[in-house]
Parts: sequence; C-alpha cells; structure tokens
Amino acid sequence: MATDVAEIEQQLERPSVFRWIAANPVLVVGMLSILVPTMIYVITKSWTTEQGAHGPIVLAAGLWLLWREWRAVRSQARPPRTSMVLALFIPLLILYFVARVSQIVELEGPLMYGLILVVLFSVVGGRMMALLWFPLAYLLFIFPPPETIVAVTTNPLKVALSQWVADLLHWLGYPIAAAGVTIQIGQYQLLVADACSGINSLISLAAIGLFYVYLLHHANLKYAFILFLTILPVAIFANFVRILFLVLLTYYGGESAAQGFLHDFAGMTTFFTALLTIFAIDKLLGKLFPKLRRGSGARADVTYAR
Repeated sequence: MATDVAEIEQQLERPSVFRWIAANPVLVVGMLSILVPTMIYVITKSWTTEQGAHGPIVLAAGLWLLWREWRAVRSQARPPRTSMVLALFIPLLILYFVARVSQIVELEGPLMYGLILVVLFSVVGGRMMALLWFPLAYLLFIFPPPETIVAVTTNPLKVALSQWVADLLHWLGYPIAAAGVTIQIGQYQLLVADACSGINSLISLAAIGLFYVYLLHHANLKYAFILFLTILPVAIFANFVRILFLVLLTYYGGESAAQGFLHDFAGMTTFFTALLTIFAIDKLLGKLFPKLRRGSGARADVTYAR
C-alpha cells in the first residue's frame, strides 16, 4: 500500500505536458501560429516533390517512436531554469522570422522545429530529451535539405552511377557509352537527371534505413552502428539498380515505355531494392556474427532502466 501511495505521489509531482498546455495557453497559441503556416509551406513546397515525398511517412514514424520512447523515460523529466530556456528561445525566434520573411523553406522548417524543441526542453529538461535523441533527430527528415548542398554532394555520385551502369552493360555486350550524365545505348540517348537517377531518394532511403536499424537493433549499439554504416552504400546500390532498369527499359521498349508508367515503377524498385538489401545484410550479419547481434531485440524499456 505504501508503494502505491509513493507511486501516485511521484505521478503527481511528475511534469505533465497536458498540465503545461493548460497553464500556458498564450504560448501554445503562439507556437501553433508558427507551426501551422510553416508546415503548410513545407508540405506544399517539399512533400509534393520526389525529394520530399517521404515527409508524411517520416512524420508518422517519428511521432510513433517519440510516443513509444516517451513512456519509458518520462520519469526522467526535470524542467530547467527559465533563464536557460529564454536564452535559447529568443535567438531562434529572431532567426525564424528572418527565414519566414525570406521564404527560405530549408531554414524556416528546422528553425521552427528548433523552437518546438526549446519549448519541449522547458517542460521535460535536457536529461529526458537526451534519452529521446533519436526520434527527435529523426523528425528532422521531414524538412528538405538545402538544394545547393544536395547538388554539390550528389552530382559526382550521379556521374559515377551513370558510368558504372554503362561499364556493366558494355561488359555484357550492349552497345552503350557514357559521357558525364549522358548515356547512349543503341539509337537512344538518355540524360540521367536527378529524378531518373533516384538521387533525390537518397534522403528517403536513409530515413527508412535508420528507422529500421533503430527500431530493431538500437539496444545493441555496436551492431546498430555497423548496420548504420551500410545504409549509404545500400541507397547507392538501389539507385544503381534504378538507372540500370531505366536504361534497359529504353533499349528494349523505346523512349515511350521509359517515360510512362514503368518510369514511375522504376522509382518503386529503388525502395524495394533498398529494403530487401538492408534485410539481407541484417540476416547475413546475424548469421556471420551471432554473438554481435545477440540482444538486438531487447526492448527500449531495458535500455532506459535505472
């Protein structure tokens, strides 16, 4: 009986998000006035493109992870000092309004999310947020990265993938050659654009891969880290398969076939290839290093036990 009373008292002393919302209606309305227009902007400018199409899936998965982990670590909530919260909130708010006026979605979204994190920090404190680091960081995938950074980092990869596909098909006896992102096969010439190469899907594939690794193996940090290192090579391989598929489709079916429904189907093959490859690598590592994988299925509650 004494134990039950102690648990009830601890629950009453524990900070409640809902209690905080009821006690801070003005701040809640202010945050919604920032959250709603920014998310509408992100949805219309990013989620409607191939590069940001993973946004809704990441949002749903990230919120589910956050809810799942929250129950295990909520006892660690320790609200910080108000001065510390204000020192973080005010500079971010100024930067947010600058990005909002400039309509730079690559900055506006993360800054808005930063403001939400600061508000969350004011409710639960840094210790609990540190325990929730993955779902909180994972939700950043809903925002598009700067296009200039994506172009600089992926253009060399796009050229390399085009050349690798040409080299493989040439070795197999196909009449093919590549110059940069242009591939000539038979009488057809293909320009490997971002959409065709699937380069824009690298971020989506990385998000899906991270979700899989964390969900199944985060209790085993060493094994999860090894799987994490395979995500980028797997995404590159999946894009290689997509370009190969489109080149062969053009060669045998003509340009009309490559630009129709089968072109969109090629995008689906990228995700299926990536997921199947990650599953295969996971199974292979489990067979080769069973001791390393042992404990990967442990529940998050065990990880946060004190």
